[in-house]
Amino acid sequence: MEIKLKGGRKLAVKSVSVDEKDTLLDSVTYDYKEDGSVLGVKMMHSTMTKWFRTCLKNSSDTIIGSFSLEDKTEIFTQLQSMFFKGEEKASK
Repeated sequence: MEIKLKGGRKLAVKSVSVDEKDTLLDSVTYDYKEDGSVLGVKMMHSTMTKWFRTCLKNSSDTIIGSFSLEDKTEIFTQLQSMFFKGEEKASK
């Protein structure tokens, strides 16, 4: 598996177990506005780094440090999308 960023950069993604996926998904918490809409992810940087270390085949400090905030957000969003595939279908 791989992720392709808008700028063309490709990143290899590890095979992640169901338990690892659940741990990562449970680690994401959100801040909310008074009206109940999502404001953003709490502890955004450490949360994204945790996901990168677990999911990307090359997650060295050099690689992670080379990502712009836009790249990090795009990678994080794509990883979440990969994890949620199939979640919307009820088991039989």
